[in-house]
Amino acid sequence: MKQLKKSKRLPRNYLGLIDTPMLHFRNPYIVAGWSVTFPGFGHLILGKYFRGFALIIWEGFINQYSKVNMAMVYSFNGDISAAKDILNIRLLLLYMPVYFFAIWDSYRTTVDLNNEFKLSERDKSPLRKYTMNSFGINYLDKRSPNIATLWALFIPSLGQTYQHRTLSGLFTLIWAIVYTYNSHLIEAIVYLILGDINQSTQVLDMQWALFIPSFYFFTIFDAYVNTVELNKIFDKEQKDYLINNFQPSNYKIKKGRLVK
Repeated sequence: MKQLKKSKRLPRNYLGLIDTPMLHFRNPYIVAGWSVTFPGFGHLILGKYFRGFALIIWEGFINQYSKVNMAMVYSFNGDISAAKDILNIRLLLLYMPVYFFAIWDSYRTTVDLNNEFKLSERDKSPLRKYTMNSFGINYLDKRSPNIATLWALFIPSLGQTYQHRTLSGLFTLIWAIVYTYNSHLIEAIVYLILGDINQSTQVLDMQWALFIPSFYFFTIFDAYVNTVELNKIFDKEQKDYLINNFQPSNYKIKKGRLVK
């Protein structure tokens, strides 16, 4: 009878030319919390990019036409009557189910992927370190989380680009431009620097501007956390390679010393 070979059916990472999806432990409450701030962010953290992109595009469309952000601004200022008048109730009823679905689905998916991560660790599946073809190169490398954070502070998407996560970085950059341009944020900042606070306030479109804080801080968080996790994957791959190819099988570490 032929001996069955152990199947490595649970990969821990995939090294593509445009991104590096990976399994690692995530806190379901943190992921769901990012979905609360902006539907789709929780799915981007999990590496479920197309579902995350779809939810982000949906949020931008439905929020813009239902005027949720402007209603929030009026509510914060105590003008409840104006908030009620500006809201599009028909679109708002479409907005709410998708919003709560994004929170629920990101939490549920995080729990599932954490279980898959535990199984992949137990299976000791190999890690990919390098990929190359005629379109480009991607590889695991040690990168500084602080540098990734710094670039993300300057312009959203640069932290992801620093990690060779081109797909996520490109999508982030496009929406950063859309939000910044339509909110007139740069003009408002220029007027503010010149001391014209009244003109700065008038030129700023709050419906678009309210997208920016959650979007900006998410890209910073995402850049930092993913750099840390990619470094862990790099260390794990190096450790596994050295153990499998250089460490004698009869050597064991016991109480801080090597024993034959």
